[in-house]
Amino acid sequence: MILLEPELTGQTLYISGGVFDFAWLMLAAPAVGAAVLLLTGSFFDKRGHWISILAVLASFATALAIFVQFLIGGGGSYSVDYLNWITTPAWSVNIGLYIDQLSILFALLITGVGSVIHIYSVGYMAHDVRRRRFFAFLNLFVFAMLLLVLANDYLVLFVGWEGVGLSSYLLIGFWQHKPAAAAAAKKAFVMNRIGDLGLTMTVFTLLAFLGSSSFADVDAKIGTLSPQWITAVGLFLLLAACGKSAQFPLQAWLLDAMEGPTPVSALIHAATMVTAGVYLVVRSHTIFAVSEIATTAVVIVATVTIFIGAWIGCAKDDIKKVLAGSTMSQIGYMLLAAGIGPAGYAFAIFHLITHGFFKANMFLGAGSVMHATGDDVDMRHFGGLARFLPVTFATFAMGYLAIIGIPPLAGYFSKDHIIEAAFEHNLVVGSAALLGAGITAFYMTRLMMMTFFGARRWEPGVHPHESPKSMTIQLIILALFSVAIGVVMNGWIQGWLAPALGTEVHEIQWLPTPIGLITLLVVIVGVAAGVYLFRVRPVPVAQPQTKNPLVIAGRNDLFGDLANETLVVKPTMFAAQVANANDTVFIDGAIDGVAVGALKLSEIGRKLQSGRVRSYALATFVGAVFIGVITIIGQLG
Repeated sequence: MILLEPELTGQTLYISGGVFDFAWLMLAAPAVGAAVLLLTGSFFDKRGHWISILAVLASFATALAIFVQFLIGGGGSYSVDYLNWITTPAWSVNIGLYIDQLSILFALLITGVGSVIHIYSVGYMAHDVRRRRFFAFLNLFVFAMLLLVLANDYLVLFVGWEGVGLSSYLLIGFWQHKPAAAAAAKKAFVMNRIGDLGLTMTVFTLLAFLGSSSFADVDAKIGTLSPQWITAVGLFLLLAACGKSAQFPLQAWLLDAMEGPTPVSALIHAATMVTAGVYLVVRSHTIFAVSEIATTAVVIVATVTIFIGAWIGCAKDDIKKVLAGSTMSQIGYMLLAAGIGPAGYAFAIFHLITHGFFKANMFLGAGSVMHATGDDVDMRHFGGLARFLPVTFATFAMGYLAIIGIPPLAGYFSKDHIIEAAFEHNLVVGSAALLGAGITAFYMTRLMMMTFFGARRWEPGVHPHESPKSMTIQLIILALFSVAIGVVMNGWIQGWLAPALGTEVHEIQWLPTPIGLITLLVVIVGVAAGVYLFRVRPVPVAQPQTKNPLVIAGRNDLFGDLANETLVVKPTMFAAQVANANDTVFIDGAIDGVAVGALKLSEIGRKLQSGRVRSYALATFVGAVFIGVITIIGQLG
């Protein structure tokens, strides 16, 4: 039985049957796939990846069927509770699914792009002896991510939130024999725990003041909270989003996470997990709508991160870290749109969807380049690869044109809408978003020139070759979406999301607006600068030495690790040392002092004991005589 809540009519109807009765399959399929691969041991070592692929395809098919049912049936949201999880006198939590236009789009992205990446991984991980476990972890991640976006309650969402954190830890550190990979996994896990504190405080606050953490109850009762607590909840949610989506000041983990296998970067660090923060903010739009302080904080954090990511992208020579910096920056655009308010919600999700396709395309393209060059990631060792990797080059180029915003590719529509909305919101914020677009064009052109054009700078023994079809076909699929998804979704997505977000539908301009033309001009300038510096001028094989503080800062991740070390790690270690000293000197000292005192008293008492019965009898007799004499003297006196 499924509860239908059409927000536009206010009616509540009960329906049964149809594809919604099978919504649980979206989660069950990857969960079962992960369990089978993890619990059956080596039995599925050779063929286990097909179980993983079939599981995620089944999940995708279910999501697609529900999406089609939404298209046929119109607006509304579907909620179903499966079981009661926690019950107290003050509140209770049910485990269930909440499916509306927002969550089903995410489910399609997760399972659709996830299916492509699963199939790509067959070729990429073909020679890894632990491939079965890798695919099990991929399935586990898909399950956790789907639970996050389909949950009907903040506490259930939190379970999925922690699940993707665990899966990310397992996948980033999959090659744990590499010290850098193991360290990166731990760093990502710890930094995400800091952000997760924000979501924990959100749940505690909602349960304490509203008596519920379900989305429906929170949306209905949020107005009863005081303005101070609403702002606090908004800031808690922003902290959670910063951790999961690698936004300032919790962005440092994402660059190190590139130590994981490239399909992990494409799935987790481009299309899905790192966008969870954007989903959380947009899903919580009723909270942010009544707190100007919280929304302003979102805009500030997003704007700062746009430049942090772009700055890093300009300075790095590691192809995956350039793309990771780009991911930070592009998610900054999404959060910026979400912080703008109702005018930007749909554009945030629009850019999230398009970015999921073209960034996954480029990460997998980077994996194909690494496959061809002996797992090298240094762009200074590439050059001239377009001729030897024609499919990889062509598909990567589609992602490149999409991200810099060349019409009519996907990023042109989604990012330009955000820039225009930013100008309508605030001139300073709009100018920052515009400048970020120009820098994006520059560093992505730099990547293209250093990788696919110019002189060959390969390491000795490297013989570039195109990847197998199991990889290139997936690149073609993602490239096609990078080209077409913007045209398909432009205008439509606003109307699609309106019932879920309670927003009005505004007319979308298809032809470039004045701001759009200025944006395109800025992008062309960025491209020209990249071509001149990295195509016309020769690219040195070794990284040039420099005293430029901007370049030095970019190469060192804007000293994010140093800041964390100075502001968090060292103070925490000092506090731990003080606590340890306090424990050793005072607490342990007091306990040990009591023990030593008892030991000394026992030693004194032991000297009074000889163990001879005759001595004890004599002492007793003498004592009795003494007492008797004293008594008699007392009576005579």
